[in-house]
Amino acid sequence: MSHSHDHHIEDESGEPHGPPHHHRPGHSHSHSHAHAPATFGYRFGVGIALNLLIVALELIYGIIAHSVALIADAGHNLSDVLGLFVAYAATIASARAPSPRFTYGLRATSIMAALFNAVFLLVVTGALGYAAIERLFRPEPVIAGAMMAVAAIGMVINLITAALFAYGRKGDLNIRGAFLHMAADAAISAGVVLAGFAIMLTGRLWIDPLVSLGISALIIAGTWGLLRESLAMALAGVPAGITTAEVRDYLADLPEVSALHDLHIWPMSTSETALTAHLLTPDGHPGDAFLAQTANELRRRFGIGHVTLQIEVDRETVCALEPDHVV
Repeated sequence: MSHSHDHHIEDESGEPHGPPHHHRPGHSHSHSHAHAPATFGYRFGVGIALNLLIVALELIYGIIAHSVALIADAGHNLSDVLGLFVAYAATIASARAPSPRFTYGLRATSIMAALFNAVFLLVVTGALGYAAIERLFRPEPVIAGAMMAVAAIGMVINLITAALFAYGRKGDLNIRGAFLHMAADAAISAGVVLAGFAIMLTGRLWIDPLVSLGISALIIAGTWGLLRESLAMALAGVPAGITTAEVRDYLADLPEVSALHDLHIWPMSTSETALTAHLLTPDGHPGDAFLAQTANELRRRFGIGHVTLQIEVDRETVCALEPDHVV
């Protein structure tokens, strides 16, 4: 059986540039590397510094103002600092070149970072929710003015941090996650401002822990999807947004292909997807142009940028990996 490898280098737009080069004429190999631009280094740094400032302000004034909602938001923002740091570390690690032991490099660290952030956020939120339930039954006086002022500062800083990640959020799940998280935090801080205003108007102290519980519920609801998706990625599950049946149908409908088997789709990182498949082409090897075109279409239609296709031409030769239950 013969083999060929097609290598495509892509720019940030996702379009290949530079001519493909071929090696031995059965496998097609297409690479897509969508790493965060180097400029995100300082953006992560600024985001981490700004969120540390929020944590310090909200923790200090949350204690002074006796506001568990403010302390809850401080705890959430502390998890954001850790999340940004882990995401940045994963971005750096993902850019490392492959080695004889780690032949895909360390791209999967971005998946581990997402999973860690989801678990950590749920643990922190659980502790803060417990504190809010205790305060709900034993309300304490709240300095609403300080609570509103600090939350408003937090809202502005979160909006600035979100703006740092607005560029590039469409090309990398890590960057998009940072952007959405910061934007959501701005909304949560706005909720704390409204809670302070409601306490000033009504004097009802239970509003503060109730808002804290509401914040915790929003965090859990938003984090649950991240936990589920990152756990699926860690187990080499098909990334969200890609349907295996649609990919199979596309490959099976190619005129040159009479059958296919051993189809696998898995995430190499939070922004890169790989595919392998065996294609039966009884009329003979379809050639390098077929391999290149198929790889390009898989990237365009499904966002699958690292493609390996094995060509089989003899119907009588049974591939050991043909049965669906064989991995």
